[in-house]
Amino acid sequence: MFEVSSYHVLLAALGVAIILAYWLPRFVSGREPAASALLIGLGWAMFGWVPGMPQALSPAAAPKVWELVSELCVIVGLFGVGLRIDRLFDLRRWSPTIRLLAVGMPVTIAAMAFLGWYGAGLGLAAALLLGSVLAPTDPVLAGDVQVGRPTEGGEHPVRFTLTTEAGLNDGLAFPFVHLSLALAAAMAFAPGLLETWVLRDVLYRISMGAICGAAIGWLLGKVLFDFPRENALAKTEAGVFALAGVFVAYGVTELAEGYGFIAAFVSGLTLRRSESDHAFHVRLHDFSETIEHALTAMLLIGLGAVMPALLAHLDIAGALIGLALILVIRPAAGMLALIGSPLAGRQRWVVAFYGVRGVGSIYYLSYAGSHTELAGLDRLWAITAFVVLVSTVLHGFSAAFAVERATGEKQRD
Repeated sequence: MFEVSSYHVLLAALGVAIILAYWLPRFVSGREPAASALLIGLGWAMFGWVPGMPQALSPAAAPKVWELVSELCVIVGLFGVGLRIDRLFDLRRWSPTIRLLAVGMPVTIAAMAFLGWYGAGLGLAAALLLGSVLAPTDPVLAGDVQVGRPTEGGEHPVRFTLTTEAGLNDGLAFPFVHLSLALAAAMAFAPGLLETWVLRDVLYRISMGAICGAAIGWLLGKVLFDFPRENALAKTEAGVFALAGVFVAYGVTELAEGYGFIAAFVSGLTLRRSESDHAFHVRLHDFSETIEHALTAMLLIGLGAVMPALLAHLDIAGALIGLALILVIRPAAGMLALIGSPLAGRQRWVVAFYGVRGVGSIYYLSYAGSHTELAGLDRLWAITAFVVLVSTVLHGFSAAFAVERATGEKQRD
């Protein structure tokens, strides 16, 4: 007798959704600009109607699983982004990135926190968390606007800025997430809270993330290319080393109470300086990108499946706040930050507008949900899910074309 297993049906449906998400766009163009949006949409269509599934899988109810999967997506993506950077030591090229991180991101956090508090009626801690979760751009879903693979170049200032911003701002948003959780625990600005936050969450953890990332990236380079020189590990072409490397960088840094996201990116950057023309860097990047794509596809399909449960808590104020972030706040904060930068007018606009939101936001909110009890978490998930959905559709369909126009370079496959 044939037996219908719900588990096997789930696997088949998951596979069909992934295939369709990457296959259907080929009828329109030779690229996959809408794959992320299609993954969410197909997950919604295939699983969102199943009775009880959206509620059972909701990250608001079971945040730990979402935290772990999205964490893996982000750290693997950050390591791969670090490996992509061919030319590192050019301070003029880093100027727009520094401006976006030092000015654009804090302005975005403040604006979103204000809207969450004043417009949505969230408490101070929840409003600050909303800004912290949605301020960073995403290193995982921004492949259409990033630089090329290792040794390929394609490092136009627009692509370089969007790539390096996404590589660093996930880690740099963490202090603000910690501040919101501290406020939620203390119920107010307790004496010494800000001093502890500055010393521990800002200065120590950021510095430790950068130091550990650089040191581990350097050690990985020695292990891969230098010892033993006559029989280097790079000769094996074992791409799984990328996964092992990012696990070491992230795990050691988190044990040292540093920011593992910063370490993952910096270790990739540092490793890329070892034998920088070696073809093995391409192998490492491609392997990490494959793992990243697989995890991201499953995560986005899962997000689509729980959309009915999450968007049930979305009200008009939340939707307007989400649209304001994508259409007004991020572009305005980006343009403000880029005043005086080396980028030209159209280039500034493209960099300011195309800040994709995605897996990083899912991770931060899952992390918050699994580490504290916070009032209004359902509304935060509703706004975040809405922003990710709109961002994947709006940015996903247009980013590659806009960046091509601004750079004069065709998108690489």
